[in-house]
Amino acid sequence: MENTTIHATNGTSRGDEMRSPDQNQSPPSRLSFVHQSSRPITLRFEDLAYAIKSQSGEDNNNNLGSSSITNMTRTLLNGVSGVVRPGEMLAMLGPSGSGKTTLLTALAGRLPGKVLGTITYSGQPFTSSMKRKTGFVAQDDVLYPHLTVIETLSYAALLRLPKTLTRDEKLQQAEIIVTELGLTSCRDSIIGGPLIRGVSGGERKRVSIGQEMLVNPSLLLLDEPTSGLDSTTALRIMGTLKGLARGGRTSVVTTIHQPSSRLYWMFDKVVVLSDGCPIYSGHTGQVMQYFRSIGHVPGFNFVNPADFLLDLANDESPTTRNQDQDHEGRLDYIKDRNSIKQFLISSYKNNLQHLVKHDIHDQNVQDTTPSIQGTSRPQRCDKQWTTSWWMQFKVLLKRSLRERRHESYSRLRIFQVMSVSILSGLLWWHSDLSHLQDQVGLLFFFSIFWGFYPLSNAIFTFPQERPMLTREHSSGMYRLSSYYFARMAGDLPMELVLPTIFVTVTYWMGGLKPSFVAYLLTVVIVLFNVLVSQGLGLALGALLDLKQATTLSSVIMLVFLLAGGYYVQVIPPFISWLKYLSFSHYCYKLLVEVQYTHNEVYECGVGVHCRVFDFPGIKYLSKGDLWWDVAALGVMLIGYRVIAYVALRMMKFH
Repeated sequence: MENTTIHATNGTSRGDEMRSPDQNQSPPSRLSFVHQSSRPITLRFEDLAYAIKSQSGEDNNNNLGSSSITNMTRTLLNGVSGVVRPGEMLAMLGPSGSGKTTLLTALAGRLPGKVLGTITYSGQPFTSSMKRKTGFVAQDDVLYPHLTVIETLSYAALLRLPKTLTRDEKLQQAEIIVTELGLTSCRDSIIGGPLIRGVSGGERKRVSIGQEMLVNPSLLLLDEPTSGLDSTTALRIMGTLKGLARGGRTSVVTTIHQPSSRLYWMFDKVVVLSDGCPIYSGHTGQVMQYFRSIGHVPGFNFVNPADFLLDLANDESPTTRNQDQDHEGRLDYIKDRNSIKQFLISSYKNNLQHLVKHDIHDQNVQDTTPSIQGTSRPQRCDKQWTTSWWMQFKVLLKRSLRERRHESYSRLRIFQVMSVSILSGLLWWHSDLSHLQDQVGLLFFFSIFWGFYPLSNAIFTFPQERPMLTREHSSGMYRLSSYYFARMAGDLPMELVLPTIFVTVTYWMGGLKPSFVAYLLTVVIVLFNVLVSQGLGLALGALLDLKQATTLSSVIMLVFLLAGGYYVQVIPPFISWLKYLSFSHYCYKLLVEVQYTHNEVYECGVGVHCRVFDFPGIKYLSKGDLWWDVAALGVMLIGYRVIAYVALRMMKFH
């Protein structure tokens, strides 16, 4: 067995003779791009190894409650090598947990931690410019649920296609993808999600693939692109990918769980993994020849090679399946299974590894992309974006408004705000200076309600959008700053309409100062408070996970409530500094300043009139420094958003 030889992997493999005529033909692809892809990329990976630290609990002396946590190192990849040249399709096969997704993520430059070994892209390391030439389709579809299929692809085209194309040409590219992937019937249907009915799972997968195919990438990596699809749809998608590769400018790498024989023969090369270790790497047509040479022959004359490979990767062999299943037989069976795996791994090292490495370093097959000389050119390339900052901002703003209008103006949210506003107006119905305590309470309610409500909603913003932001920013689709400013600008019409309606209804029903100027100033102050509160929520959501942010926000709002100046007028000096951190305190002070004048009086007893500013709930608010209060809210408005942006900037996008 040590002398077993597999012939060179360049050129047409002899195993192609094993294919039937219809297997050699993949479904024709009608894909026609209105732009050229980047220069072709030859992907080489050699001796890749990757391990993570995991914790496990172990019982000590089998005593109840006496368990310890030990740190263990788990190897996910071990000595994986291969090469994919322009025009080739590589499939990664293996059972669940074999390391397929880990390997694909490493090749896409998105794997956290240190990957041992070498990965080169036409002789170059992974850079920002390389990232924008690479398409990556994750196993889980990350899409906006309220956008339609054509809207999703159109926005992606406007963001990702080069600025040399006109807007109409970019939209035409999206239409081509819709037609090619068979999405015409659901073109105007929303994507949907867990709680929203939309397109089917297979159609969602095709939209995800279409977003990456838009840019005609030099390297396209896909994680389980056929999962959840029927055989016809899967064959059509793989035929489209095959057509994309046939142009000779794109390399396609995909993980696939259990392909049919027709799908299997579409691939040029295959890597088979078992527990992170390779047991085969080479041309698809040489698979059966290789395993036959080391003594593993399928039990049937006509067998899907993919099924046979998965059996071997699962430590199954035709010689071990029919053993007697008595107690002794099971022990021998388990023992034999382990020996099969070790035998396959050692056979790969002895017979195939040197051939794979020879193929990787083969000088007879030249890269089509020349090496980049010097350091200045890569740096300029890294700074290039397909679209300008302003274009990214406009597209992201439009997309954000279209997606979030369903959330901001949902029936539930409108019902929440309107019911509270009407109830508040009825509770404070036509209150006047004779009920000053009630009026002051209404003003404080404005500051508290429109401090807590926006804060609690804003906390969910970045945790919910983080998967989408990670996917799109990792693909080099747009700058983080353009996304952030578009998000902030989109909040203005979405988050300020309902507070305005709330204050309008409650203000006039509650009998506050019948002055249009006072009403307008009250609205402006409440909206200012909303933006500050929202900024704090964004910062908490960007800095912490959702559970921590929710808990901390409740504590913060409780502190702001108590230190706002309404419940406790005389705060002990050693803790009085808390009120200066409370935006509710500043909002409350401004509302009081707008509502009452210094010479205004109220009836504090029978026939007795007192100055409004001597009322206990107002007296200790240190009035007269209105512009300082505005400045304090302004600092908070900017400061919280800067903190949120810095937190996003520090986030690792993988």
